Amino acid sequence: MRFWLMKSEPDEVSIDHLAALPQQTVAWFGVRNYQARNFMRDQMQLGDGVLFYHSSCAEPGIAGLAEVASAAYPDATQFDPASPYHDPQSDLQHPRWLNVDVKLVRKTRLLSLQEMRERPELADMRVLQRGNRLSITPVDPQHWQAVLTLLEGAA
Repeated sequence: MRFWLMKSEPDEVSIDHLAALPQQTVAWFGVRNYQARNFMRDQMQLGDGVLFYHSSCAEPGIAGLAEVASAAYPDATQFDPASPYHDPQSDLQHPRWLNVDVKLVRKTRLLSLQEMRERPELADMRVLQRGNRLSITPVDPQHWQAVLTLLEGAA
Protein backbone atom coordinates (compact mmCIF):
# COMPACT_ATOMS: atom_id res chain seq x y z
CA MET A 1 0.00 0.00 0.00
CA ARG A 2 1.20 3.48 -0.89
CA PHE A 3 0.14 6.88 0.33
CA TRP A 4 -0.54 10.10 -1.58
CA LEU A 5 -1.38 13.73 -1.01
CA MET A 6 -3.83 14.97 -3.64
CA LYS A 7 -4.62 18.67 -3.95
CA SER A 8 -8.01 19.99 -4.96
CA GLU A 9 -9.27 23.55 -5.04
CA PRO A 10 -12.31 23.51 -2.76
CA ASP A 11 -14.33 25.72 -5.11
CA GLU A 12 -13.99 22.93 -7.71
CA VAL A 13 -14.16 19.78 -5.53
CA SER A 14 -14.02 20.08 -1.75
CA ILE A 15 -14.15 17.36 0.87
CA ASP A 16 -17.81 18.36 1.40
CA HIS A 17 -18.53 18.00 -2.33
CA LEU A 18 -16.95 14.55 -2.22
CA ALA A 19 -19.06 13.56 0.79
CA ALA A 20 -22.23 14.56 -1.10
CA LEU A 21 -21.44 12.65 -4.31
CA PRO A 22 -22.95 9.25 -5.14
CA GLN A 23 -20.82 6.54 -3.52
CA GLN A 24 -18.71 9.45 -2.18
CA THR A 25 -16.42 8.94 -5.17
CA VAL A 26 -15.03 11.41 -7.72
CA ALA A 27 -12.82 11.18 -10.79
CA TRP A 28 -9.60 13.11 -10.05
CA PHE A 29 -9.82 15.05 -13.30
CA GLY A 30 -7.84 17.95 -14.67
CA VAL A 31 -4.30 16.85 -13.79
CA ARG A 32 -2.07 18.44 -16.44
CA ASN A 33 1.40 17.66 -15.16
CA TYR A 34 3.25 14.66 -16.54
CA GLN A 35 4.85 13.65 -13.25
CA ALA A 36 1.49 13.70 -11.42
CA ARG A 37 -0.11 11.81 -14.32
CA ASN A 38 2.65 9.21 -14.15
CA PHE A 39 2.04 8.70 -10.44
CA MET A 40 -1.58 7.82 -11.27
CA ARG A 41 -0.65 5.68 -14.27
CA ASP A 42 2.36 3.82 -12.90
CA GLN A 43 2.20 3.72 -9.12
CA MET A 44 -1.31 4.21 -7.72
CA GLN A 45 -3.18 1.08 -6.79
CA LEU A 46 -6.66 0.34 -5.51
CA GLY A 47 -6.88 1.03 -1.80
CA ASP A 48 -3.88 3.36 -1.60
CA GLY A 49 -4.35 6.01 1.08
CA VAL A 50 -5.01 9.63 0.10
CA LEU A 51 -4.64 12.83 2.10
CA PHE A 52 -7.32 15.06 0.57
CA TYR A 53 -5.75 18.52 0.53
CA HIS A 54 -7.55 21.82 -0.06
CA SER A 55 -5.31 24.17 -2.06
CA SER A 56 -5.54 27.68 -3.52
CA CYS A 57 -7.91 28.80 -0.79
CA ALA A 58 -7.94 30.99 2.33
CA GLU A 59 -6.70 28.19 4.57
CA PRO A 60 -5.00 25.36 2.69
CA GLY A 61 -4.48 22.02 4.36
CA ILE A 62 -5.55 18.39 4.73
CA ALA A 63 -9.35 18.23 4.98
CA GLY A 64 -9.93 14.48 4.92
CA LEU A 65 -8.85 10.95 4.17
CA ALA A 66 -9.69 9.07 1.00
CA GLU A 67 -8.52 6.08 -0.98
CA VAL A 68 -7.74 5.31 -4.59
CA ALA A 69 -10.87 3.60 -5.93
CA SER A 70 -9.91 2.77 -9.54
CA ALA A 71 -7.03 2.15 -11.84
CA ALA A 72 -5.99 5.06 -14.07
CA TYR A 73 -8.18 5.72 -17.10
CA PRO A 74 -8.45 8.52 -19.69
CA ASP A 75 -9.60 11.88 -18.30
CA ALA A 76 -12.70 12.81 -20.34
CA THR A 77 -12.15 16.54 -19.80
CA GLN A 78 -9.19 16.49 -22.21
CA PHE A 79 -11.60 15.75 -25.08
CA ASP A 80 -14.23 18.36 -24.17
CA PRO A 81 -13.70 21.69 -25.98
CA ALA A 82 -15.92 23.42 -23.37
CA SER A 83 -13.73 22.23 -20.48
CA PRO A 84 -10.95 24.39 -19.04
CA TYR A 85 -8.93 21.13 -19.09
CA HIS A 86 -9.40 20.55 -22.83
CA ASP A 87 -6.25 19.45 -24.65
CA PRO A 88 -6.62 19.73 -28.44
CA GLN A 89 -3.44 17.67 -28.89
CA SER A 90 -4.97 14.64 -27.16
CA ASP A 91 -7.19 12.17 -29.01
CA LEU A 92 -9.27 9.13 -28.12
CA GLN A 93 -6.72 6.69 -29.55
CA HIS A 94 -3.82 8.38 -27.76
CA PRO A 95 -5.10 10.07 -24.62
CA ARG A 96 -2.47 12.19 -22.97
CA TRP A 97 -4.14 12.67 -19.58
CA LEU A 98 -5.46 10.20 -17.03
CA ASN A 99 -7.34 10.23 -13.77
CA VAL A 100 -8.20 7.81 -11.01
CA ASP A 101 -11.33 7.67 -8.90
CA VAL A 102 -10.97 8.76 -5.29
CA LYS A 103 -13.39 7.61 -2.57
CA LEU A 104 -13.97 9.35 0.73
CA VAL A 105 -12.86 7.51 3.85
CA ARG A 106 -13.74 10.35 6.23
CA LYS A 107 -13.72 14.08 6.63
CA THR A 108 -11.29 15.29 9.30
CA ARG A 109 -10.55 18.52 11.03
CA LEU A 110 -8.45 20.79 8.82
CA LEU A 111 -4.76 20.14 9.36
CA SER A 112 -3.60 23.49 8.02
CA LEU A 113 -0.50 24.09 5.96
CA GLN A 114 0.72 26.38 8.74
CA GLU A 115 0.28 23.64 11.37
CA MET A 116 2.02 21.14 9.11
CA ARG A 117 4.99 23.51 8.72
CA GLU A 118 5.28 23.81 12.50
CA ARG A 119 5.59 20.04 13.02
CA PRO A 120 9.20 18.78 12.96
CA GLU A 121 8.05 15.25 12.12
CA LEU A 122 6.65 16.60 8.82
CA ALA A 123 9.59 18.88 7.94
CA ASP A 124 10.72 16.82 4.94
CA MET A 125 7.24 16.00 3.61
CA ARG A 126 7.19 16.73 -0.15
CA VAL A 127 4.24 19.10 -0.07
CA LEU A 128 6.20 21.34 2.32
CA GLN A 129 9.33 21.56 0.18
CA ARG A 130 10.15 24.87 -1.51
CA GLY A 131 9.09 24.98 -5.12
CA ASN A 132 6.76 21.98 -4.89
CA ARG A 133 3.66 22.72 -6.95
CA LEU A 134 2.61 19.20 -7.89
CA SER A 135 -1.06 18.40 -7.38
CA ILE A 136 -0.22 14.81 -6.45
CA THR A 137 2.76 13.81 -4.32
CA PRO A 138 3.79 10.55 -2.70
CA VAL A 139 3.63 10.49 1.10
CA ASP A 140 6.18 8.46 3.05
CA PRO A 141 4.66 5.98 5.51
CA GLN A 142 6.14 7.83 8.50
CA HIS A 143 4.53 11.11 7.31
CA TRP A 144 1.21 9.34 6.76
CA GLN A 145 1.32 7.99 10.32
CA ALA A 146 2.35 11.37 11.73
CA VAL A 147 -0.57 13.08 9.98
CA LEU A 148 -3.00 10.45 11.29
CA THR A 149 -1.62 10.94 14.80
CA LEU A 150 -2.05 14.71 14.53
CA LEU A 151 -5.59 14.32 13.25
CA GLU A 152 -6.54 11.85 15.98
CA GLY A 153 -4.77 13.75 18.76
CA ALA A 154 -6.77 16.92 18.24
CA ALA A 155 -10.07 15.34 17.24
